[in-house]
This record gives sequence, structure tokens and C-alpha cells, in this order.
Amino acid sequence: MPTPDQHPDYLDVNRTLWNAKVAYHLRSEFYDVAGFRAGRSSLNPLELALLGEVSGQRILHLQCHFGQDSISLARLGAQVTGVDLSDEAIRAARQLAAELQAPTEFVCSDVYRLPEVLPSAPGFDVVYTSYGVLGWLPDLSQWAQVAARYLRPGGRLVLVEFHPVVWMFDDQFTRVEYSYFNREAIEETTTGTYADATAPLAHRSISWNHDLGEVLGSLLRQGLVLQDFQEYDYSPYNCLAGLQETAPGRYQLAALPGKLPLVYSVVMQRPC
Repeated sequence: MPTPDQHPDYLDVNRTLWNAKVAYHLRSEFYDVAGFRAGRSSLNPLELALLGEVSGQRILHLQCHFGQDSISLARLGAQVTGVDLSDEAIRAARQLAAELQAPTEFVCSDVYRLPEVLPSAPGFDVVYTSYGVLGWLPDLSQWAQVAARYLRPGGRLVLVEFHPVVWMFDDQFTRVEYSYFNREAIEETTTGTYADATAPLAHRSISWNHDLGEVLGSLLRQGLVLQDFQEYDYSPYNCLAGLQETAPGRYQLAALPGKLPLVYSVVMQRPC
């Protein structure tokens, strides 16, 4: 399995990539910041159902980008701490939270180094992370250690993520290009961004595909107990090539409708 030591520059490479994306994402239709300011929630029915009632709960949101989900959770009454690698994203998140008077804390940190800057006691009720997050991490065992460390006894991890089958294909879903298993880093130069294909960006990225066995195994080895696991034949976002809306807020591959899993979810609990 690849290790961070094989790509020691991956953090700098990916931080540069995500810092460059922030300005374009803030003014994109995809993120609809104007609608968000007016009260729109960025959370989808899928993750809202998994999270359940969050009012009064302490939530740690890993890889929060510029904070829309974190702020949406705060609007529902949660006490939220958002974490992201990108200093530009965290700067924008803090500004947006202040503007909207949403009591949300934001921390700029790589997930692996979070214990160096954020106390783990007394623990969070929920550790939440979603959509396009795990692929930026080479070692899921270390990720699972961090997630478990921040859960109070009885606390839950809620993960919603794009399915590893998605990342096996080329960008146009015409051929299988990468392994289902985490056997090598995927190094690419990406142009534009999923939120704005016309953005004049061209940046190197380093990512990894994580099969479901790796995801679930890393969490189970931390002593967490599986509460729920589901796979979905749709994406709530129109962010991949060749998608078509088959129901409100549900996008499937037009060439293979309903035939591939696009998203999965995991709910784990730390024993009391």
C-alpha cells in the first residue's frame, strides 16, 4: 500500500490546488453562495437522514472546504468545528461564518496533524466528513485513528463519499484507467474545477483510491462498531461527466443509469 513517504510533497501539491480553487468556488453556481447567504442549506437529504437530530451536538467536520456544511450544521443548532488543509478555504469559511453570525470554529490543519492543534477531550458527538475527501489521504489507518480519537464514548462517525468504483474510470467514463485498490498514487494535472469547468486553472494533484474493504477495515480496527452501510446508484451533485438528473437532486450516468454505485455511506459508533 502506498505511504506518504513515497510522495512527500503531496500536502503542498494538494494545498496549492485547493487554494487556487477557492476563489472560483465562491462565485460558482455550483456552491450558490448568494443562495446560501439567504438561508439555503448545503446539506443533502442523504446526509441529513444519516446525521439525524444535531441540535446541541458537538460536531467535528473534517475536510470542510470553505465551510458551507459546517455553517449549515450550526444553523441547525450544532456546535461545529470545521477543519481543512487549505488556508484560503479556512479564511473564506471564517469570513462567511462571521458575516452570517454562525457560531462555527474553523481550524486550518492537515487531518493527520490535527491532534497537534486541536484538543481531543472531551470528545465530539459526531465526526462528519463527506464527498471527495478520502482520496486526498494516502493512509486510511492514520485517518481512522484521528477520527476515533475525537469521538466521545457513544459518539458516531458519519461518512458520505463517492464510491471507489467512480475513481477507476477516466474522466469521461469510457474506460477503466485505475485500480479499485489502493496500489499507487494517482498523479494528474487537472484543468478547471468540478464547480466551474471554465476556470483558468491547471494544477497538479496527487490522490489515492480507497476500496471499501480499506475504508471499513481501518475503522473497525479502531474498535468502532458498524451501525449502517449503504451504497447509492446516484450522486446528489452534477459534478461528474455524463450525468443526467433522473429525479430531483439525483444524478446518474446517462450511459449506465442505475448500473454503477456512485456514492456510499458509513455510520460507525465508538462503544460506550
